[in-house]
Amino acid sequence: MEKNTEIKKPRQRLNAKLTVVVMIFAIVLIASIVLLFFVSKSIESHQGADMQIKLSGQGGFNCEYSEAQKLYPFADGVLKVTNDRAAYLTLSGNEVYSQVISYSNPHCTTHNQFACVYDADGYALAALNRDGVMFASPVTNKIKSVYISDSGYFAVITDGGDAYGEVILYNSNGAVLSTWSSYNSGFPICVAFSDDSSLMAVSTVNTAGASAVPYIRVFSLKRDKDSVDVSDLAIYTVSDSVIFANLTFIGNTLYGFTSDGIYKVRDGDLVELRINFSSINFVRKVGDHMFVVYSDSVDQLNKLAVINSSDSIIYNSEIGSDVNGITSVGNLCALSVDKRIFFIRNNGTITGDIAVDEDVLRIGFIENDKLCAVSTSGVHTVN
Repeated sequence: MEKNTEIKKPRQRLNAKLTVVVMIFAIVLIASIVLLFFVSKSIESHQGADMQIKLSGQGGFNCEYSEAQKLYPFADGVLKVTNDRAAYLTLSGNEVYSQVISYSNPHCTTHNQFACVYDADGYALAALNRDGVMFASPVTNKIKSVYISDSGYFAVITDGGDAYGEVILYNSNGAVLSTWSSYNSGFPICVAFSDDSSLMAVSTVNTAGASAVPYIRVFSLKRDKDSVDVSDLAIYTVSDSVIFANLTFIGNTLYGFTSDGIYKVRDGDLVELRINFSSINFVRKVGDHMFVVYSDSVDQLNKLAVINSSDSIIYNSEIGSDVNGITSVGNLCALSVDKRIFFIRNNGTITGDIAVDEDVLRIGFIENDKLCAVSTSGVHTVN
């Protein structure tokens, strides 16, 4: 018995060593497969890009993700918006000026060199430019949304008390140019200005009847020295029970966008164009063209359609799954999709396709047509 025991001990040691070797090999094999998977996914996401860049290596400043969520590209830097402060920062992260606020649900809307910070479903707003706070104003009813014109008009949609809602129009000095209360047209949805700020359109929907009735009201904004005369110009509706969730002027021609179609004011009537999309997600005017981001269904990739001034689609292609932001300056548009940034001219020509290594939260053109990208790690510039 003793002899047999002595023979088994070395075999047991050998078996233990083999077990350890096999386990180590299995762990290395699994780790290699996992690493190969992530590398292949990274290569796949960057495939076809003209170049790849590391965002943290670009100009700007780094910050925590929680802080990055509060940053908005603006003027030559970013606006940092919190519940108690709105601060304009340079691309180095230095504060230029700040405004003390007390908002429960702060939101920010920017357009060209103007911005508006407001308390969504609250009663206060502040308008800013690169030099400082232009004005701050309380309102009587809850703020729903804000729209800004090229010349610095601020249209504020609010609840309306005994009306469906109101649209308050401010000039850049904070003077109220007009207050339109919607008693018959329904709830105000959105606002659009013409390029020269001579026209303002308001989309509404009346839900009092058996079916929703859409209206688009157009107001004339005539400058007279230091004042602006605001007057009713036109009202449009269609027999379809749709909602115009977005309005856009190309020159002085008005377009209305529903969830799956485009309407245009032509010869005094609002007519539907023969361009149908399953689901419109974003609309952006780029020069005298329209960029429409849409998908064929909920689970399908987003596509980009570029529509020219003749209402023809001149570009139509898949762009990716998640659209993080869309911005434009002149005839150039930038789209952040997944972990890529596309630069596209309004004729449909892609002038740049950059793969980035971080998730992008917001993008915006700033000084000298430079793109500012707010990512999960901070603020970065992309030339």
